[in-house]
Amino acid sequence: PIKSTELVRLCSSKLGWKKSTTYTVLKKLCERGILQNKDTIVTSLVKREDVQQYESNAVVEKTFNGSLPKFLTAFLSEKRISEKEAAELKRIIEEAAK
Repeated sequence: PIKSTELVRLCSSKLGWKKSTTYTVLKKLCERGILQNKDTIVTSLVKREDVQQYESNAVVEKTFNGSLPKFLTAFLSEKRISEKEAAELKRIIEEAAK
């Protein structure tokens, strides 16, 4: 939760938005059930994990035509992962395949 005045300040400094822009976007997000603005306190109604899942799926769909193998190939092409990370990825893939 954050006070709407603090949100306006943050949006101004980080995004260069005017006060009116911030309140317009806030109003639209409230109408869509993503945020709540009650008594000047803005609260998220959507879990961070849900947003991350939506954004991840959108990237894979848009950039890699929905191909998770193409995404992983591009992501890992220049990156080294540890044995522990590789084992964790294998476990996640095996669970998803069940």
